[in-house]
Amino acid sequence: MRLLLVEDDAMIGEAVHDLLRAQGYAVDWVRDGRQADAALAAQGYDLVLLDLGLPGRDGLAVLRALRARRDRTPVLIATARDGVAQRIEGLDAGADDYVLKPYDLDELLARIRALLRRAAGRAEPVYEHKGVAINPATREATVQGRPVVLSAREWAVLEPLIARPGMVLSRQQLEDKLYGWGEEIGSNAVEVFIHGLRKKLGAALVLNVRGVGYMVPK
Repeated sequence: MRLLLVEDDAMIGEAVHDLLRAQGYAVDWVRDGRQADAALAAQGYDLVLLDLGLPGRDGLAVLRALRARRDRTPVLIATARDGVAQRIEGLDAGADDYVLKPYDLDELLARIRALLRRAAGRAEPVYEHKGVAINPATREATVQGRPVVLSAREWAVLEPLIARPGMVLSRQQLEDKLYGWGEEIGSNAVEVFIHGLRKKLGAALVLNVRGVGYMVPK
């Protein structure tokens, strides 16, 4: 999954960036509102973690512009603005959830997982499909109840596919979920990770739709 972190505080931003990367997310980090607008116009994201008190352009203005474009990307506001009226304003502007600084990092991760589940049309915390189950909270995967160890990259490819069985994702879309800005992309990286998933989880789990991409069949 690819996330956009919008945070002007260098210490907080670095800590959250490193945390999300360690959890297997691809993360792009920008530090002001205008950079956030540019990133959102140029790249699709699975979730935006948005501070409000930004230089250049306020976070609420970024959020309103995003929703004015009918962009449904989940937005989690993370801010020190703790007034009830301000929280209501953010939610009414189109935010999906709110977390107040200083926030607990485990709670932040849980809220991100919940929003990603909701965006995939799921309520259950564990994704199960034809004997394969993955738990985003614990990063555990099983096949017919048997634990299987997945690399971070294999997980990053599998999660968006198994969350939406029947949806085809192109190689480019999967690469976008694997790599943030500045990371080198291997020429056949997606194919390598798909091959690894088939060996560990079964050859029929991820299908190649010729000329289009990959999917987990319904």
